[in-house]
Amino acid sequence: MHSTVTNMTVDCANAYQLALFWSEVTGRPLDPEDKPGEDETEIELPGGLALHFNEVPEPKAGKNRLHLCLRPDTSRDAEVERLLALGASLVADHRKPNGWGWVVLADPEGNEFCILCSESERAALPSMSS
Repeated sequence: MHSTVTNMTVDCANAYQLALFWSEVTGRPLDPEDKPGEDETEIELPGGLALHFNEVPEPKAGKNRLHLCLRPDTSRDAEVERLLALGASLVADHRKPNGWGWVVLADPEGNEFCILCSESERAALPSMSS
């Protein structure tokens, strides 16, 4: 027996606005039935997993206990700059001089997520044990 993850839910103050941000991040459209002012919206990701945005009355308090790690199809640093321009904010920079590492960003409502090295960057980096 097992369970299948069908969606990751993000509690938020404005579901539609936050979903628009994540639509730009992922390059995936909002569900065509979602409209401004709705208290739930969704973005379907490749493979069937969805990002679901659900409005809740309480504000975010503290660090996320679960977060997304994103691997860009461009470089890590270019993706960080793109997402900062979209409205993300820098939380922590864990980039290493040898090219390894990640950057922690937060979406416009403060939900943290990581930007990792792209696959091509990983292939070109020295071994982690070096």
